Amino acid sequence: MKPYVTLVGAGPGDPDLITLKGIKAIREADVILYDALVNEDLLEYAKPMCVKIYVGKRAERLSIKQENINQLMVDYALTHGHVVRLKGGDPFVFGRGGEEIDFVRGHGIETAVVPGISSSTGLTALQQIPLTYRGISESFWVITGSTKEGHLSEDLYSAVKTNATVVVLMGFARLNQIAELYRAHGKGDLPIALIQNGSLPNERIALGTVDTIEEQAENNLLGVPAIIILGEVVSRHREFNALVSNLNTELSTQHEVPGIYTHE
Repeated sequence: MKPYVTLVGAGPGDPDLITLKGIKAIREADVILYDALVNEDLLEYAKPMCVKIYVGKRAERLSIKQENINQLMVDYALTHGHVVRLKGGDPFVFGRGGEEIDFVRGHGIETAVVPGISSSTGLTALQQIPLTYRGISESFWVITGSTKEGHLSEDLYSAVKTNATVVVLMGFARLNQIAELYRAHGKGDLPIALIQNGSLPNERIALGTVDTIEEQAENNLLGVPAIIILGEVVSRHREFNALVSNLNTELSTQHEVPGIYTHE
């Protein structure tokens, strides 16, 4: 029995979006430690005697401490053999994959990584929102919504000054702060999209501008887990122009009828 740990990216939610190499790793696993955002249909690929352990890890919610998960990987590798650490999205895109690999290697255990489709690139593509577009956006930033200390990421203060597309992961709880930041830089009209439970049957999406997105999120009953996409490329979404046109019409009507328009 050889201790071995493989980090596998399960993709953004739809079980069909995992790689073939990821499925092969699941089939070979003696133990699988899987996160909350992993589609449990993927566990059906595991062999009958495989030990499957749920370890939580969901953005903005209480979950098992990272230190405990690290130790579980080592302990099970030493007692059972091949451990697959199954993580949503890609393990190295805000998935603490680097921390986990460092810990396991620190105990002399061999490791491997199977990349996954990150929600930052996968969910935007499924909605046909191009992160880059010639003449519109030359780059994209992927930023966490808040730091370890719970503050708004400093990188957002830099990103807002650029024309780059910005994808914010684990930032829905700070949507108000992010919108305020963009408004403070004169970008209230910037297109923005929210995608909750992307690629799954219960997916929800809200489109709008920085000035309107909070109301749109409320109207569409959005919550976590959700990603935020800010940038002119959002206007390439097939429903964006029609939605904004309808919103503008509604606002114009509210201005014309006394007592209906409630915004300051």
